[in-house]
Amino acid sequence: MSIPVPYDPELVAGLDAFVDLVEIIPLRADTIHANRDHFVTIIPPMSVQAAGRAVSWDDRVIPGPAGAPDVEITVVRPARPSSGPAPAVLSIHGGGMVLGTRFFGTGELIDLAERHGVVGVAVEYRLAPEHPGPAQAEDCYAALEWMAAHADELGIDPERIIASGMSAGGGLSAAVALLSRDRGGPRLAGQLLGCPMLDDRNETVSSRQYDGFGAWDRNNNDTAWDAIAGADRFGDDLSAYVAPARARDLSGLAPAFIEVGAAETFRDEAVDYALRIWATGGQAELHVWAGGYHGFAGFSPDAEVSKAAVAARESWLRRVLRLGA
Repeated sequence: MSIPVPYDPELVAGLDAFVDLVEIIPLRADTIHANRDHFVTIIPPMSVQAAGRAVSWDDRVIPGPAGAPDVEITVVRPARPSSGPAPAVLSIHGGGMVLGTRFFGTGELIDLAERHGVVGVAVEYRLAPEHPGPAQAEDCYAALEWMAAHADELGIDPERIIASGMSAGGGLSAAVALLSRDRGGPRLAGQLLGCPMLDDRNETVSSRQYDGFGAWDRNNNDTAWDAIAGADRFGDDLSAYVAPARARDLSGLAPAFIEVGAAETFRDEAVDYALRIWATGGQAELHVWAGGYHGFAGFSPDAEVSKAAVAARESWLRRVLRLGA
């Protein structure tokens, strides 16, 4: 096993709490459903998340991809809408594309609505293995198309929509950006790829450094990609809408913000994705946070490196969505 990059000492307690809370059973093919059932219990319902906050929210059902089921979404708005069209965020939740619900990402939407007047849409995409890829990306893209088509109703500026997510949500945000480019669909203002899950091959140095320990280790990643890609995994023709790292052309994409910990499985594939965007003349802002584990800012918010990571993300959002101070 490769020698791992050590964790920032300030992050260790949060990492332990993360692992204890999220993974009661190692994630393997025969434990996906048990982990999925547990995951649901640790996500507060929207009524709890939004209690006492200056937001409104409602659940909706929108048309899914052609020939596929409808998609459930939750729309989060500021309690006092802005006088003009608002910026908007398509929120795509994490969970390896095998776990989680849209409410895993709504906390960020509530914060953005309160502080910046952002309108958010959280999408409930289909999960693997029941629904192999690219079902997940197609559901998320259907939500983006719906947002753009209903911009007036939602009170949003169709020129200021970003796709945003962490982990699997980061990978799916990258897939949505690819779909938008390739289909000439709604033009994204940006793609926020937080510790993104991009590459089914799981062969990087960083994936081998975190094998058997840490938050979302190499084994979890193998389990998830087997469920998502099935027999097509590792194949040369695997769709980039399943694993964005497989895209042969990363030109013409929406500006990307890519953040990742130096001490996690997805470090190297995230760095490579940024390098490949730059090679085409595209825009990417890359942050690799020293000693950071997977999703560290959310579970270790008081650590100095977490504060720096949040500030960098906020800066990018202000610039790309043209937010006020």
